[in-house]
Amino acid sequence: MGIVAPASNIKRELLEAGCDALRRLGYKPFYFDSIFDQDLYFAGSIQRRVRELEEMFSRPEIRAIVCARGGYGTNYLLEGLDLSKVKSNPKIFIGYSDVTTLLTYLADATGLITFHGPMAAKDFANAEGVDIDSWKAALGSASDWSINAADSKTLVEGSADGILYGGCLSLLVASLGTPYEIHTDGTILFIEDIAARPFQIDRMLMQLKLAGKFNKVRGLIFGEMLDCVQHPKQGYTLEEVIMRVVGGLKTPVAFGVRSGHVSHGNITLPIGVRAALDVAVDRVEVRILEAATAAVSKKNVRAGN
Repeated sequence: MGIVAPASNIKRELLEAGCDALRRLGYKPFYFDSIFDQDLYFAGSIQRRVRELEEMFSRPEIRAIVCARGGYGTNYLLEGLDLSKVKSNPKIFIGYSDVTTLLTYLADATGLITFHGPMAAKDFANAEGVDIDSWKAALGSASDWSINAADSKTLVEGSADGILYGGCLSLLVASLGTPYEIHTDGTILFIEDIAARPFQIDRMLMQLKLAGKFNKVRGLIFGEMLDCVQHPKQGYTLEEVIMRVVGGLKTPVAFGVRSGHVSHGNITLPIGVRAALDVAVDRVEVRILEAATAAVSKKNVRAGN
């Protein structure tokens, strides 16, 4: 299992703690010493980060690639990354937060199934930081399984199926108007973020809406949305803010699925596989309908791509 740092610089002690946790699960984590390089707030130069990622995809002994952390900086890799090395060596690739940029780009440009899930120097470095059931199901070729949505809320009832897609809201919005713009047609769109104030969430959702990114979405799933408050005594909820923008889309909407920036138990979501969303008055169910690891090299069949 290769560990990479495509964005911000990392702390050695946190990476080692995460690697210890991965070893206890039976994995053999490997990283280059250069992973600890620092250039401003990045994990070394653009060239180092591109080279590291390409090398992990190229090495035959590496079967999965887990990002150490997010932060900021994966957008610098887009222009220099050799996609032929990814296409010819399809592998499990996992991360969230700033890594959303790579998750969506690789899914769109190569058809690779990517994984929105726990990272080595973040979730694996903390006790109870990882939802092991979804991790094992997503990476272990399970072909029909449900994520743990017990703590989720119903915003709009309904049922839908489509291609699971998405990630951190601020990064999804940052793609608009670039050659790496997200493709949301025919998707069950997952959206999460952290420490953004409600009006900022509103603004970003409105930008996606005005850009037409909700027009052909089949369902919406929001994450835990940690610390997305204006102040403790605000007279409205984040759910009300969200509903103001997406409530009229006539698609099912769920809130609180614990993947990405979470309080505990980070759920692994395979990006690019078929999924079913069922949102009822008293429950939310998200079912993954095909094996993600068996489909890593298939072409992306999402509408519009």
